[in-house]
Amino acid sequence: MSEESQILFMQTRLIRLASEEWGMPLEKILYIFDKYGLPDYIEKGYGIFHCEGDEAVLEDITELLERKGMKINAGCI
Repeated sequence: MSEESQILFMQTRLIRLASEEWGMPLEKILYIFDKYGLPDYIEKGYGIFHCEGDEAVLEDITELLERKGMKINAGCI
C-alpha cells in the first residue's frame, strides 16, 4: 500500500473514531475536519502519527481543536 493510501486510510479511521468518541454524526465530524484543516494536519504529521495508535492521534487532534477554541462536547460544535 502506498504512503498516500495509508494516509487516506488513517484519515478515514480517525473520522470514524472521532464520531464514536465525540458522539457526533459523521456529517458534523466531516465539517469539523474540513473547517480546521485536519486532513492536512494528519497528512503532515503522518511520519509521527503512524507510529502511534489512533486513540493517541485523536487525543492530539482534540488538544489542537481546544487550543483553537473549540470545546468538544457530544453533539456540539
